[in-house]
Amino acid sequence: MDGNQVTSDAFATSLAQIPPALQAVIDAGDLSGFVTLIWRAGEIVRVDAVGRRDIEADLPMTRDTLFRIASMTKPVTSVAALMLMEEGKLGLDDPITKWLPEFADMRVLKDASGSVDDTYPAPRDITVEDLLTHRAGLAYAFTSTGPIGQLYEDTLGPPLGGVMTPDEWLKRIGSLPLSYSPSERFHYSHATEVLGYLVARIEGKPLGQVLRDRIFGPLGMDDTDFWCPPAKRGRMAKLYRQDPETGALHDASFPHFDAPPALEPGGGGLISTADDYLKFARMLLGKGEVDGVRLLKPQTVELMLENRLTEAQRQIPFMGLPFWMGQGFGLGVSMILDPQAQAWAGPSSKGAFSWPGAFGTWWRADPAEDLIAIYLIQNSMPLGPEAAAQIAASPRMGGRLALITFLNLLYGALGR
Repeated sequence: MDGNQVTSDAFATSLAQIPPALQAVIDAGDLSGFVTLIWRAGEIVRVDAVGRRDIEADLPMTRDTLFRIASMTKPVTSVAALMLMEEGKLGLDDPITKWLPEFADMRVLKDASGSVDDTYPAPRDITVEDLLTHRAGLAYAFTSTGPIGQLYEDTLGPPLGGVMTPDEWLKRIGSLPLSYSPSERFHYSHATEVLGYLVARIEGKPLGQVLRDRIFGPLGMDDTDFWCPPAKRGRMAKLYRQDPETGALHDASFPHFDAPPALEPGGGGLISTADDYLKFARMLLGKGEVDGVRLLKPQTVELMLENRLTEAQRQIPFMGLPFWMGQGFGLGVSMILDPQAQAWAGPSSKGAFSWPGAFGTWWRADPAEDLIAIYLIQNSMPLGPEAAAQIAASPRMGGRLALITFLNLLYGALGR
């Protein structure tokens, strides 16, 4: 047995600790189940399906279980926009009013948490880059304090499950004041939803069709879409919320649509599987190409992975945590700039990139280790401007700390 085989065996033995560690979280009642996948150096080295996708029906998690991946949708929509950029159909500096006149003559709140009537004219139009970097000045209801949060909720409804058309949605959000001037700061928002509808308007077809034509079809992502057809619903993992008092898990799943929805939110609406998202992540790790299929030029992926936040912008907490202490944000994804400074969120490598989902779904591509890790759960929690800090201080945080356990075991197996 050569040295490489010994190393490989040790790696596999270490990774075998992952399922029992995750099972302990399920046994404690914090989560219903997990699907995890680890790819390294050209091959899938481990896949685990632990727990149940449906507690009530006693259905197990399986490798092909479907998950609502929430904001893991954002990198996909961002790639579609960058494909149009390569074709000369849009530019990063282009004002979005070129295609979305709903955003002309925007006004900005004088105080982001103050009166929605106390505004001033936006100094310039929102650009495509502003959307890609969440520096458009737009908001989510759950990232906002003060009256603007309620106004977003009243005007747009929930981030998922809307029934209006994209044109109506754009008209409504364009009528709202910006929380900040364009480019002023990273403020997590509906920016990627707007980007998706901009892409759809340029292409003259629904966003879901654009993504199928340009990304899902070419990559063979057959289980990824904005809705789950009846034939696949038995594979869906239910979304559970833990009662903060009793610890019991309650079904908080979204209702299914009878047909593909008119409103396809490019910021958080996709349903996918571990194997499907692996294809997308491998494409980015491969600098735009995977298995002979190229979606982006290498230099475009490099552009995507460059931090665009200023030092001052990285000092601003995100969801109540010093999120940017050791990482930055590029065109639709975050990247690790200083692994030691980011160690509070688990081990990582410089240059590793990702963007997670609100229901606990997570992935990472790590070029230094030639590694992709995918971690899928369905855990619904109340969202708010301080949500991450509140979770960290909660006695019911076992479900979210499980990711750090997973990362410690993964990078520990790598000798880190």
